[in-house]
Amino acid sequence: MEKVKVQTSILKKQVVRIFQKFGLSKDHASISANALINAELVGAYGHGLSRLKMYCDRISRKVINPKPKIKIKRISQSVSHIDANNSIGFVAADLGIKTAIKHAKKTGIGMVAIKGSGHYGLSGYYAEQSVKKNLITMIYTNAPPAIAPHGALKSLFGTNPICFGTPTGSKIPFILDTSISMINRGKIRVAARNNQKIPKGVALDKFGKPTIDAKKALEGVQLPIAGFRGSGLAWMVDILSGVITGGNHAGRVKDPFDDFTGPQNIGHLFITFKANLFQKNYNQRIKDNIQTIKKLPKIKGVKEITYPGQNKYYRYKKNLKKEIFIPDIIKKDLEILIS
Repeated sequence: MEKVKVQTSILKKQVVRIFQKFGLSKDHASISANALINAELVGAYGHGLSRLKMYCDRISRKVINPKPKIKIKRISQSVSHIDANNSIGFVAADLGIKTAIKHAKKTGIGMVAIKGSGHYGLSGYYAEQSVKKNLITMIYTNAPPAIAPHGALKSLFGTNPICFGTPTGSKIPFILDTSISMINRGKIRVAARNNQKIPKGVALDKFGKPTIDAKKALEGVQLPIAGFRGSGLAWMVDILSGVITGGNHAGRVKDPFDDFTGPQNIGHLFITFKANLFQKNYNQRIKDNIQTIKKLPKIKGVKEITYPGQNKYYRYKKNLKKEIFIPDIIKKDLEILIS
């Protein structure tokens, strides 16, 4: 698989131009481009430029609204409900986290539910915005069917990520951003597109047999973490992000790559609150918590016990100083979309 090097600033300008070409405002194009480039910089390629063509295809097929009339309903000083009007998910999520942050800064806690949205990339990207404001955050969003509920033969739950973020008293935030599947669906899509194998034990084919063929995995079922516990967590996220928000749920979220019969109507839930609500010395306590765990005896081959988000932060800082390597197949997508 050949790769080419592109300067980050140039790549971002290209993506902004592409989104504008497909009807997004300059502001919305910039918000979307920033999220995609961030995914590349942290090494989450399944949520990066590999999805750009999909977003543009959905705009062209009129199942993403490039000129949304987003409505915010204020329920209380701390709670808002957003109807994203089928906007691209990045724009809806950006507004959602910023609104939740605003509420938390004013009242101590913020909760924002969103309906009528789409795939928004990495939950951790939005959690970081909250943590930088010294807020703790929890974020939930559902996804198209990929995992069968425990005991069922048919996939229904998405890979439904769970995200938690907290300040650490240092420049590196604690960000746990994980799907409830063994690996996220984006990685399988990237593998399928590049004719690569996937690890054993992460998926079954459509006949219910284990497979390392990425294309067969996409036609079959992904496996949840921890068996029935992972299935239960996926169900929880489906309720929190789908049922209570007004978004699609119970397997009704459409696959963004293959189903153009209508908008995804994904739901998101953002919860933010001040870290020092109950203990004024929170930063001191979280530092003690982290340092205590880092000082534990380490197993052979482990140099450092890292907390969630730490390695991703290091990758981001390292990659920010370098050019981004993108597969030739993605470069061709960019050339076609921008022409």
